[in-house]
Amino acid sequence: MNSMKFAIAILLQSCIFFTSAQAIKNTSYISASGEKVLRLETVLPVNKATAWKYFTKDTLLKKWIAPLAHIELKAGGYILTNYNENKSLDDSSSIKLNVINYLDEELLTLKVNLNNNFPAEIKNDDKNLQEIIQFKDAGNGHTQVISSMTGWGKGTYWNKAYGFFVNGNTWTYEQLHKIFE
Repeated sequence: MNSMKFAIAILLQSCIFFTSAQAIKNTSYISASGEKVLRLETVLPVNKATAWKYFTKDTLLKKWIAPLAHIELKAGGYILTNYNENKSLDDSSSIKLNVINYLDEELLTLKVNLNNNFPAEIKNDDKNLQEIIQFKDAGNGHTQVISSMTGWGKGTYWNKAYGFFVNGNTWTYEQLHKIFE
């Protein structure tokens, strides 16, 4: 029954975000193995090469993801961000996403490292949380960007973390989309 309640919650969130942010579609689902997948989609009015640069160049990351941002694009690299421009990227409030792998202009897989804003119970349990970002040609010089977060744990704290990322990732991708409006 918990899976049914969660599926209904995902459906409701999808409807809410689709109407409030038409540019970002929440297409989250439960996988065949019963795992949650937080999936957000958007179409950018630029080709794949340009869309890719917004995820892989410091100057462009700073326009939408956070005022402080740096990427080391390589397997084993990272994206480091901080939302407070008065801090540094070395500050403990910075967010680090490890680059697991990538395919130029096609795929970027990031290990999501939960910071001190999350309870110790899930930080200690977090081994598999990832964001997989796909870049697909949508025709006419447009690119579909699909973000899928997988590796969620189970329980109340994980459900709260999922809700946090639904809101946070939707807001973040809205900021990216606003650049092109």
